[in-house]
Parts: sequence; structure tokens; C-alpha cells
Amino acid sequence: MAIENLLLGIAIHQLFWEHLPHWGTWFMRGMKFLPQPLQSLYEQWRCPYCAGFWIGLAVHAATGTYLFAGFAELPAFWGGLGAPLAWFMDALVFAALNKLGVLTVHAIGLPALKGHQAKEAFLAAKKAA
Repeated sequence: MAIENLLLGIAIHQLFWEHLPHWGTWFMRGMKFLPQPLQSLYEQWRCPYCAGFWIGLAVHAATGTYLFAGFAELPAFWGGLGAPLAWFMDALVFAALNKLGVLTVHAIGLPALKGHQAKEAFLAAKKAA
């Protein structure tokens, strides 16, 4: 399994849907310059599974590697349909694991944030005393 592809996909999702929209106004202003269909797709693809499918296709195209190498060796009876089918199935699996990864990051993030807030409150109370 090409774990680096999956980590890259999770990072891309986190960057474009979780972080850039909140880092000042420049990103969302830039989005307004895109054609309306692309703006609509960005708004609709907030789901880590939906976006993960397209991220999976893009990562595969950029790196030339499959998430699972087995998809590169589909049976010969698929003929010319084998390569597009392999990309499609690889992207589907990528999307499922991307969603799992993003949900895991969120699940870990909440307790970490609560722990940080509790520590800050404790330190502030200790400083005031």
C-alpha cells in the first residue's frame, strides 16, 4: 500500500477544506475568480469521501502510483478498459480510506483541543493564585 499517497490525500483535504478558508480572506476571495461550476464543486465536495475520490485520481496522476499495487494488474480480459477501471477502483478505495483518515484526525483533534484548553485554564488559575 502506498501510504504516502493516502497521507498526501488527507493533507490536501485538510488544507483545502479545513484550513485555507480560515487563514484570512485571500483564499475565499480567490475562489470567487474561478468559474461558477468550479466554485459549486468546491462547495459541494466538503465530504472527505467525495473529495477523496477526485483527490485520489489527482494523486495517482501526479505520482503514477496506485494506492494498492494490485489494481495495476487487472486480468487481461478487461482489455483497453482495464486501465480506466483500475484508476476508478483505486480512487474508490482511496476515497474510503481518505474519509477514515480525515475522521480519525477529527476524532483525535477534539480530545487534544480539550486537553490544551484544560492546561491553559490550569496555568491561568495557577498564575492568578
